[in-house]
Amino acid sequence: MTCPRCEGLMVEERLEDLRDDTGQIFFHAWHCIACGEVLDPVILSNRQQNPKPIRHGNRNLLVYN
Repeated sequence: MTCPRCEGLMVEERLEDLRDDTGQIFFHAWHCIACGEVLDPVILSNRQQNPKPIRHGNRNLLVYN
C-alpha cells in the first residue's frame, strides 16, 4: 500500500487502544514507515465523510473537518 500523504511504503501493524470502551483493545492499521501516517477503518471512514482537507496556519498542516 502507498501512503496518501507522502507516497511512501505502508505496512500493516497490530496496534492497541487501551482507552477503547468496546472491549476490543487490539486493531489493525496501516502505518507509513516514511512519514508516520496511520490509517485504520475509523480514520478512513471519517475522511470519506469529509474528503476535502483544509490548509491550517503557517505550517501547512492538513486538517480534516
